[in-house]
Amino acid sequence: MSIDTVSDATSSPKTSQPFAELGLKKDEYESIREILGRRPTSSELAMYSVMWSEHCSYKSSKVHLRQFGTKVPKNDSMLVGIGENAGVVDIGQGWAVTFKVESHNHPSYVEPYQGAATGIGGIVRDIISMGARPVAVMDPLRFGDPENPDTRRVLTGIVSGIGGYGNCLGLPNIGGEIVFDASYQGNPLVNALCVGTMKHEDIHLAKASGVGNAVILYGARTGGDGIGGVSVLASETFDADGPAKRPSVQVGDPFMEKLLIECTLEVLHAGLVEGIQDLGGAGISCATSELASNGEGGMHVWLDRVLLRDSTLSPEEILMSESQERMCAVVEPAKIDTFMAVCKKWDVEAVVIGEVNNSGRLTVEWHGQEIVNVPPRSVAHDGPVYERPFARPDWMDVRQSSGPENLVRPSSAAEVKQTWLTMTGTPNLASKSWVTSQYDRYVMGNTVLAQPEDSGMIRVDENTSLGIAVSTDCNARFAALDPYKGAQLALAESYRNVAVTGAKPLAVTNCLNFGSPEDPAVMWQFEQAVTGLADACLEMGTPVTGGNVSFYNQTGEVAIHPTPVIGVLGVIQDVDRRTPMAWQSDGEVVYVLGTTRDELAGSEWAHAIHNHLGGLPPVLDLNAEMTLAEILVAGSTDGLFAAAHDISEGGIAQTIAEMAMRSGVGVRLEVPAGLDAFTFLWSESATRAVVVVPQDRNDEFLALCESKSFPVTKIGVVDALSKSVELAEVFGETVTLDIDELRTISEETLPRLFG
Repeated sequence: MSIDTVSDATSSPKTSQPFAELGLKKDEYESIREILGRRPTSSELAMYSVMWSEHCSYKSSKVHLRQFGTKVPKNDSMLVGIGENAGVVDIGQGWAVTFKVESHNHPSYVEPYQGAATGIGGIVRDIISMGARPVAVMDPLRFGDPENPDTRRVLTGIVSGIGGYGNCLGLPNIGGEIVFDASYQGNPLVNALCVGTMKHEDIHLAKASGVGNAVILYGARTGGDGIGGVSVLASETFDADGPAKRPSVQVGDPFMEKLLIECTLEVLHAGLVEGIQDLGGAGISCATSELASNGEGGMHVWLDRVLLRDSTLSPEEILMSESQERMCAVVEPAKIDTFMAVCKKWDVEAVVIGEVNNSGRLTVEWHGQEIVNVPPRSVAHDGPVYERPFARPDWMDVRQSSGPENLVRPSSAAEVKQTWLTMTGTPNLASKSWVTSQYDRYVMGNTVLAQPEDSGMIRVDENTSLGIAVSTDCNARFAALDPYKGAQLALAESYRNVAVTGAKPLAVTNCLNFGSPEDPAVMWQFEQAVTGLADACLEMGTPVTGGNVSFYNQTGEVAIHPTPVIGVLGVIQDVDRRTPMAWQSDGEVVYVLGTTRDELAGSEWAHAIHNHLGGLPPVLDLNAEMTLAEILVAGSTDGLFAAAHDISEGGIAQTIAEMAMRSGVGVRLEVPAGLDAFTFLWSESATRAVVVVPQDRNDEFLALCESKSFPVTKIGVVDALSKSVELAEVFGETVTLDIDELRTISEETLPRLFG
């Protein structure tokens, strides 16, 4: 095998190199030559190509993401912010929580099972690299037309991959979303979130500090799977015939990952590690360059020491491989033997592949020949930064002016009933139990709430019952109508979902899924969404701790709806004081908190019944959203609520249906004065929740609302002798829906489509 050395690169400057095939633009290639003062070796070219990819470098998004660093709200809970593998927040009592969401979109379309499985594996390693024990995962998913045959291939593979990998790891899957829309037909979105807990003193960072310290690669052996992997797949438009050289999708081994988790936590908590980095996108290229640039600034690597599954791999392939279940640790020489003993205990292979120095260079040798000599920051941090042109597209005027006002609405009690039944069974609103039953939601024994509750909740401390709640949300149709407001509405809904269970919202992570950044219209959507999110986080006091950008989610010229998925983490002092979704006792009073307006643009009703997208999204008052959360948290803490549920997709009709199906107990409702039945049932006005109050706490609850000057409307009462939902004052009649019929309609949809 002919090796391209640094000496060769210096002596043969005009050698032709396949930079374009590796995803680099000509000006990027010339920039590399300028940085090095020569042409890159083939190994250096491989490193720059994956590290300067859109997925790893954020080269099209950096200029906008900086807002998350400049518009930082005052929040004393932030311990580790943007820039590390995951953000860390203080939740009190000496505990800290780290959480993050990332995308694995294109790999999951190419190979659904492994793409989704390795998405879970990658986000879990981000969490353990911070020193935290993973305690739960979540999976916000988006698919194309549910009736399209390819959606069955993609969905069943992705769900199996998430369940197969997560269940084997022994991590509960406590929430997420499953949304169907034709815009995702060629580009499903697989976003994976993981949350971990630790004591403050266990926090670790990705830096190679200490001259003379060893760099140890441990975990699975490096193979040919995932060469280029997500780095390249996520950095090109997904045409039907694909990139000229479509890289392979990584192959996951959850049993190795489980060993890796336990091994990593033991070496970290034993004080054996000075710096640590997981190997995800860009593999060894990423781990070595980031560790070096965050530490003393220099590192030497003996690449031929890397343990391989395939002995035929070239140095370039080893550097680019994204094989899973691998970690890189920086260890003092005196602690190497102890570190290796822990690895052996957990049956995890480990080898010293490098050494920290203060040369200011990252050097790599292959059997005694130098094949890489670069400034590590130029690889990891100082790549290209693009200020892509962006402009509001003209078609937005047409879209926003084409509202749902002229869509045919139900005009009789019978039509209202039929619409209610139909909506309950639409794929986006129907029960997701066919999917969630494939996930273990209660393993580890600390799951307090899980799907279909508003947010997942985990007990952190068994002695004090301290807990956390996490939710992810995004109505991409709202973002398609107004990306600025759409991102804020996504934040508000996720914030509300956490608060409605009784947890105080604390911090934000995000996964920003968009089309090609080379399209000015898409770039405008992105800029507006980021600005909207940053502005809202500043106003609501919830800092962004980190996240992910996923561009090029489009097939040819057709981009997905802008989909800024927002995760919110909240803290609850006592999980036993949580508020569940289901009412129970006869006579409990049902209220709506918030104001219902005629706001149907972007709603599930407009989408499911009329396939319509147009108009302006609901009005959002962030101060009102915070006040609502204060009421929900205070009411939960004081035991004022028997049940609560946020109002979002599908409006009050869906909220009530889900609460009734969850409890199996009936309710009698009335349409409030000043509203027609249709608007009352299916409007998707923001900043609303249904709360259920025991009769003997009624006065306290109303006094709480009055003290906050927050609108509240009584809409009904729980009827424990009934097994139906009754709504009076519907065109002069009472609409009655049998709860068992609602449940059957809701639960049969996904099995019919995919079972």
